[in-house]
Amino acid sequence: MSQALIQTTDLAKDYTLGETVVHALAGVSVSIAAGEFVAVMGPSGSGKSTFMNLVGCLDRPSRGSYKLAGEDVGGMSADAMASIRNRRIGFVFQQFNLLARTSALENVELPLIYAGVPARERHARAAEKLAQVGLASRAHHQPSQLSGGQQQRVAIARALVNAPQLILADEPTGALDSHTSLEIMALLQELNRGGMTIVLVTHEHDVAAYAGRLITFRDGRVLTDARNAPRDAAADLAAFAAPAAA
Repeated sequence: MSQALIQTTDLAKDYTLGETVVHALAGVSVSIAAGEFVAVMGPSGSGKSTFMNLVGCLDRPSRGSYKLAGEDVGGMSADAMASIRNRRIGFVFQQFNLLARTSALENVELPLIYAGVPARERHARAAEKLAQVGLASRAHHQPSQLSGGQQQRVAIARALVNAPQLILADEPTGALDSHTSLEIMALLQELNRGGMTIVLVTHEHDVAAYAGRLITFRDGRVLTDARNAPRDAAADLAAFAAPAAA
């Protein structure tokens, strides 16, 4: 087993709503090794999104600890957490979150602008990542000129451009049709085979089936944590297209 990239110990998060305290996360201890592909599932209010926000350094825990690559990030300042997010974590969301009047290349460059990378290097690195996700020929297209699947590929290229240690994907196929969802899962599996650690939040069992490990949350706690023999998204994609070709 590789060294733990994500290590949470008794991680807890409380929210106060009026006079009520909501225990969104109630003592979660999870270890995720570098190179794993983990799907996180659970019903609404189970704590899976809170867990994702804490792991993504978007929020701080109320109690417990969170270490990323051995570094305790739970008590860092807002600026330090922002730096961790930009350097170490790539985010992929359901709604793509691309700038509308900006080219695919410029969208992918955004994290590099925040990191102060010079223009020539930004362009080269962004172009390389667009090529990696199969969109080299669409570099100068705006989001409105791209399909939903292409927009999500741009978002994945943007998540990769700073060479993060971790990709956090929150319902990345939620706005896509079945065929395009398979394309995105095949791409994520390819990235994982290349060594990228991926944590994916989904409510769809069909999507979770492509991960090598499934963690299920309920009532702010881990209900199950099991290894999984992942389906091959590329093979399923080929099978999906076969009837049309016949």
